[in-house]
Amino acid sequence: MSGSNRLAGLKARPKDTTVEEVRRVDEVGEARGFLDRTPRKKPGRKPSPRTYQLHPKVLPEVGEAIASEAEALGITQGQLIERMWSAYRG
Repeated sequence: MSGSNRLAGLKARPKDTTVEEVRRVDEVGEARGFLDRTPRKKPGRKPSPRTYQLHPKVLPEVGEAIASEAEALGITQGQLIERMWSAYRG
């Protein structure tokens, strides 16, 4: 660089925040392909409404034990959990 500050001439200006101006800016943005800026809901996988699939957080060693036991039995982890639940309820 030559030592001159090319940004020195820039000045901060207050933005117009009237309802009409915000609406106009949003309309221009949507026309150019920008999406809605409103906050989204919580991130993460949602439970399946059809199967009521659950996604619990378990300790890593517990998760590995469930996975290895299901693999040894030749069933899915969900099937293993269903069997465990039946034994618990029975």
